Amino acid sequence: MLNEKALKAYLKKKFRGVTRINIKKLGHGVHGSGFLVEIKTAKGIKPYVVKTLAPKDFGHEYPSDRAGIFLLDLDEFKNLPTHVRAIDVLAETGNGSIKSIGGGKEYYLLMEKGEGRHYFNDLVSFARKERLDDIDIKKIKAMASYLAGIHSTKKESKTLYWRKLRDTVGHGECLMGVFDTYPDGSLSYNEMTDIIKKSVDWIYKLKSRHKRLSQIHGDFHPGNIWFREVKSDFILLDRSRGPWGEPADDVTALAINYIFFSIKKHNDIAGPYLEGLKLFFNEYVRLSGDDEIYEVLAPFFAFRGAVVANPVFYPEVTPKQRKLIFRFVLSVLDAERFNPENTYSLK
Repeated sequence: MLNEKALKAYLKKKFRGVTRINIKKLGHGVHGSGFLVEIKTAKGIKPYVVKTLAPKDFGHEYPSDRAGIFLLDLDEFKNLPTHVRAIDVLAETGNGSIKSIGGGKEYYLLMEKGEGRHYFNDLVSFARKERLDDIDIKKIKAMASYLAGIHSTKKESKTLYWRKLRDTVGHGECLMGVFDTYPDGSLSYNEMTDIIKKSVDWIYKLKSRHKRLSQIHGDFHPGNIWFREVKSDFILLDRSRGPWGEPADDVTALAINYIFFSIKKHNDIAGPYLEGLKLFFNEYVRLSGDDEIYEVLAPFFAFRGAVVANPVFYPEVTPKQRKLIFRFVLSVLDAERFNPENTYSLK
């Protein structure tokens, strides 16, 4: 819905000598609405159009989605011959006013500084141990408890759940986008295609489970989990790709790392890493009551497997280790249900 009062206030600042502003709705389509804005000054009446996007479907659900589309319009309308020109991109603020956000060439995020040590340090230390110690167990239980807590907040929206499924395979930051960054020769196109096709099959198998839509972090990997000293309390960084999704997205973002670090150390899933994997899942399911999680993990493990096997992100991974990672991914994609109690031996 257009805030006409705020729009008129903005236009009076934008254009000099405004004596009258008329606003009339032109129409409504599947993507949004258009409004005719007639501005009268001493030079006469000048017509403009204000366009809105509906916050539903087509990847428009979050305000940042709609802002990104309009910023691209502002940059590119002028570059095509005979195309109408875009004047500005407007943002309605929390207090009901409207301001310009157009004209920027880059955008930056200012945020607080996090303190602590990221969880990658703990995963590296597992390689020197025969089993998990008390601090390791407390940290794993703390992470499982945190996820169970945030995932208990649910939302009714098929659109957002389906978006998370779709993005997990097709988004530029997810499975297909990550594969596009692989150097030629590190994984064949046929192997990539096989994983993508199986993941798409899973996406459509899971569409009916939209009641699972939950609050998520969106990138719950060890680099974004910072523990304070040796305590089990932590802070998080870089929440990504929207606040709602499938809990499996967060669960696999962490779980894949027990598998990844174990393969680097043992060329198999074993030792403290297997112990940590089992403990994490057991604790998460105990606290969340979500035994169904084992039936929806596959495409999310495929995405996270592609991340940790990526030679650009982890150049130390050997071709043999990369094959083992994808052997695990394919075993999960081919199973109806993931079983952490199964060691998934890769030998």
